[in-house]
Amino acid sequence: MSVPLPQIQPTHAPPPSLYGLSRDTLAARLAERGVPGYRADQIFQWVYQKHHRSAAAMMNLPASLRTGLDELCSLALPVVATRLGTPEGDTQKFVLALADGARVECVSMRTERRLTFCVSSQVGCALRCSFCATGLMGLKRNLRAEEIVAQVVTMGDFHRWQDDRFNIVFMGMGEPLANYKPVVEAIRILHEPRGLNIGARRITVSTSGIVPGIRRLASEHLQLGLALSLHATTDALRNELVPLNQRWPLAELLPAVREYGRTVGRRVTLEYTLIAGVNDSPDDATGLAAIARDLPSKINIIPYNPVPGLPYKRPSAATIDAFVERLYPIAPSVTVRNTLGGEIWAACGQLGGLTPEG
Repeated sequence: MSVPLPQIQPTHAPPPSLYGLSRDTLAARLAERGVPGYRADQIFQWVYQKHHRSAAAMMNLPASLRTGLDELCSLALPVVATRLGTPEGDTQKFVLALADGARVECVSMRTERRLTFCVSSQVGCALRCSFCATGLMGLKRNLRAEEIVAQVVTMGDFHRWQDDRFNIVFMGMGEPLANYKPVVEAIRILHEPRGLNIGARRITVSTSGIVPGIRRLASEHLQLGLALSLHATTDALRNELVPLNQRWPLAELLPAVREYGRTVGRRVTLEYTLIAGVNDSPDDATGLAAIARDLPSKINIIPYNPVPGLPYKRPSAATIDAFVERLYPIAPSVTVRNTLGGEIWAACGQLGGLTPEG
C-alpha cells in the first residue's frame, strides 16, 4: 500500500544532494517520514546501479515517494561547463560548474588495461607546490562529499558505465588530506555495496605529506592505496618543490608512510615528478631507490608536464631513460607514467583553469 509522505513545510534551504548521503543517512531521512529503510536500498540501486537521475522511473517505489523524493534529496548533478577531449579520445577533461559558481576539474583516462577517474578534493590548492598549475590558483574552498561523488557519477554517465572496473585516484585539484572528512565520506559512499560498490583497492588517495592525515587514514580500516607526492629525496630540495615539507620533513613523513603501508597491507606509491636539471641526476636516482627500499613501496616516475609561467622543463627522453635504468636494479618496483591529456592541459600538475588556447 502506498504511504503518503507527510506534508513538509517549505524552507529556504534546498534539499541535500543524494550524492552526499550514505545509505544509512538516506534511510534515516526516509524513516523520519514513515518510509521503511529498505526504500533507501532501492533508491541507491536506481541511482548508482541503474544510473537513473530522476525518481519518475523508479517504478518499484510508491507513487508518493517518487513524487516526493525531490523534497528529501536532490538528484541533480553539476553542469558540465566545458568538456575537452584529446584527438584520440583516450582522455577527457570535465570542467564542472558548482552551485556557488566555483569551477572544478576532473579527468577520465582510458588505456588498454583500464579506465581511471581522476577526481578533485578542493577548488584550487593552498600548498603551492612550485611546479603545479593548481597551486597558482591558491585555495578557493574545500569540496563537499556530494561534489566529490558527483565527479565520479558525471564521468561514469559520460562513458555510459561501460567499464564497471574503473579506478579512482584523488590526484586532481587540491590536497585530499587537507579536506579529510568530506573525502572519506565520499569514499565510503562510493564504496557502499548497495551503491557503486567500488572496492577500496581501486581507490588511491594522493598526498603531499600531511602526516596526521596519513596516520588517520590508516585507522579507517579501508585498503585504500596511498600515493606520496615525493618529488625530491632531500629536505633542501623538497622544501623548494613541496613547501609542506617545511612542516613535516622527511624524517617525520617517511615513518608515517611506512606505518601506513604496514597497517593497510599495501605498498605505497612514491610519485616522483622528473624535472629537467632539478631532480633528475644519478644521485637523485640513488637517493630515491634508497627511500623506496626502506618502505613497502613502488616508484612511479612522472615526466614533468609544462605549465605556462613556470620555469621548469620536461627532461629529454634520454635523461628519463637513464634515470629509470639506474633505478631498475636498485629499487623494488619502477613504472613510468604515460602522459595522457597534455594537449588539453589535463595531465598531472596541469589542472587549474588552463585551456588549449592558453
